Amino acid sequence: MSTTNMAATDDTKLDFKVTMEYADPQNIEGELTVGGKQKSNLGEPEFNTLDEPIRDTILRDVRAVGRKFYHVLYPKEKKCLLKEWDLWGPLVLCTFMAMILQGSSDTANNFNDGGPEFAEVFVIVWIGSMVVTLNSKLLGGNISFFQSICVLGYCLLPTAISLILCRIILMAEQTTFLFSLRFVITMIGFMWATYASMAFLGDSQPIGKKALAVYPIFLFYFVISWLVISHTT
Repeated sequence: MSTTNMAATDDTKLDFKVTMEYADPQNIEGELTVGGKQKSNLGEPEFNTLDEPIRDTILRDVRAVGRKFYHVLYPKEKKCLLKEWDLWGPLVLCTFMAMILQGSSDTANNFNDGGPEFAEVFVIVWIGSMVVTLNSKLLGGNISFFQSICVLGYCLLPTAISLILCRIILMAEQTTFLFSLRFVITMIGFMWATYASMAFLGDSQPIGKKALAVYPIFLFYFVISWLVISHTT
């Protein structure tokens, strides 16, 4: 009985070997499964945006810009603007301020289309932020070029708010009190913008060189605030 079983087993093994030897590897069918869930590589998003509707993409970007604006007004989380930087917020603020300042040009002169004011804002914001970033890098700051421009651009929000308030005040007949009020509002926006930018960029500067990094930022927002108070007269 055992001899018969052993013979049958040997025949089965022989048939299996013959079958595998003459089998075509390209015609082998089946499914390979891996136990457990495969994880995506580190740094890759957990969702695929290629098949995402355009509306969802735009809304997600708008919410991201809104969160950054919130953190500028309430600079508690210092790494928010540095982790996921973008230039949408700075572009929106720069364009908005340029349009408002353009409207404050002298309307009595028909040949003045407000172009210099529009160009001034763009030159000061973008070239000025590049100069401030270059100064930060030369001082040994551990922050990337576009991260610094992102922070400086988003921190224009308090200055943009002060510009809106100044334009509203200009609708009334101007007095010394109203000018003083506009001056105070502009200075508050200037100080808040400087404080918020240093809250985000302060830790990226060497300990002994923070004062050298603060001065260009102070000058950057001071010039923009001067545009606000002078071009709304």
